[in-house]
Amino acid sequence: MKELPSIKQLVPKHVAIIMDGNGRWAKQRGKARTSGHKAGAEAVRRAVAFARRNGIESLTLFAFSSENWNRPATEVSLLMELFMSVLKKEVVKLDENNIQLRIIGDKSRFSKRLQKQIAQAEEKTAGNDQLTLNIAANYGGQWDITQACRTLAKKVEDGDLPAEEIAEEALADNLMLSDQATPDLLIRTGGEHRISNFLLWQLAYAELFFTPVLWPDFDDTTFAEAINDFAQRERRFGLTSEQLTMLMQDIDTRTEE
Repeated sequence: MKELPSIKQLVPKHVAIIMDGNGRWAKQRGKARTSGHKAGAEAVRRAVAFARRNGIESLTLFAFSSENWNRPATEVSLLMELFMSVLKKEVVKLDENNIQLRIIGDKSRFSKRLQKQIAQAEEKTAGNDQLTLNIAANYGGQWDITQACRTLAKKVEDGDLPAEEIAEEALADNLMLSDQATPDLLIRTGGEHRISNFLLWQLAYAELFFTPVLWPDFDDTTFAEAINDFAQRERRFGLTSEQLTMLMQDIDTRTEE
């Protein structure tokens, strides 16, 4: 039987967040959408600090989807500049706090200057192990699965992989975040109830938490509410409640031994 994810958890190992509501936050205050994105950057800092303090191993934030290129050019341009500015300012703090930074997504569409800055930030923090912060930028779940399929297809074409040996594990090994625990908890702010092409494969067994709180207002209280809700969930992974009880009793027995 395939190894099951952890079923006895109070704190998720990996939390993924869809940061939604920056534009609406700004509109409610009669401000430009850009001010919402800047306020959202402050919420990112709070979320990262909370995750580090509370023993979360990986935090994945959906910053910019592949569909976001369709937004007004001025907004996209500002988002790119904000991305560069935050990278430049925060990478030293991340390194000082033993946080590893990863940028996941199709980086080829970014400017050469931004690609270089991303590479430098990732290299600087590569040895850190307190928390892995994954920023999904120009990312889409369908793109992720497609690029994994292309990688496997090339191995088959080159004769390095028999087609009949392609299994779920082989595909999973070629997706983004393959070296980290799969997300236990997905949080989406802003009141929407969908995953919007985010980590489609990786979220297969994640618990989902939706909150009406707009991303710039996301704070420790809201994060703690999501964690507390997660701790109350019975995560069965396809088992019945009776099977789960027996499995947990077996785990307890082996732990005592």
